[in-house]
Amino acid sequence: MAVLQSVCSAFIALSGVRLLVGAVAFGSAVGLLKATGDRLHIDAIRMPMMVLALLGSVVNLVALWQVWRLRRRSASAWRVQAVPASKKRAEWIQFALAVLTLVLLVVEEWAHWKLQGRG
Repeated sequence: MAVLQSVCSAFIALSGVRLLVGAVAFGSAVGLLKATGDRLHIDAIRMPMMVLALLGSVVNLVALWQVWRLRRRSASAWRVQAVPASKKRAEWIQFALAVLTLVLLVVEEWAHWKLQGRG
């Protein structure tokens, strides 16, 4: 029980960081450094950035799933307070960024595969 409570406390403590992680993962997928994108678009840089974006998105989705799952539990009902609209909005923005990052990763890999003549 103590371990589960620690995990729950960790997710609550990291709730403010989740949006930042989502934005960084999204930025990794989009490529914030477009001016130097051609020089940075080598596999030695591209692949680790894609892995970081993938890991960031998956971590965000798992964290959101955990938060939403814990809120829905009947055992938690007695201590659940109404979630502010701003927090719900931030969670949905985070969810959208994570899903969009995953979509962009798939599209980028597909386009890279097609343009490089590997398919």
